[in-house]
Amino acid sequence: MRRFALLALLLTTPAHAEVKSATDAGFEVSRTLTINATPAQVYRALGLPSRWWSKAHTYSSDARNLSMVLRAGGCFCEKIPTDRATVEHARVVYAQPGKLLRVQGSFGPLQAEGVTGTLTWAIKAVPGGTEVTQNYVVGGYIRSGARGFAAPVDQVLGEQLSGLKAYLER
Repeated sequence: MRRFALLALLLTTPAHAEVKSATDAGFEVSRTLTINATPAQVYRALGLPSRWWSKAHTYSSDARNLSMVLRAGGCFCEKIPTDRATVEHARVVYAQPGKLLRVQGSFGPLQAEGVTGTLTWAIKAVPGGTEVTQNYVVGGYIRSGARGFAAPVDQVLGEQLSGLKAYLER
């Protein structure tokens, strides 16, 4: 049932998605959508990944264990209570309230590879709400090559952006 609800959400969320480039050395994926919220609300919500990030893409299987500090040097981190462990998904490198948030980190299986990933959310007011452009650029060494990761990473990050939209538009 939940899977159908997510599919419906993804199909009803107008978003421009694109694998901009993909080589064995890296890739770039980008998505843009409009959220019925103010830029300030979108920015604040980015700091609450426990409310919109999919639990399917966490180490603990519980998005409530995610947190992000919205300042340079802030951690996008996860607690794994069952193992008494923690994971740094990314580190905030640029935080401009209501306009831009940029983190550096290699998400999911990319964390075990020799790559750097930079995820940027650009936020701007538009008629009908706020346009959010999510761009992720990954480069470095992946043992099996980076090209094959582009489309799946784009899909996973698209799910997160759709989750952000759903959270804000409830």
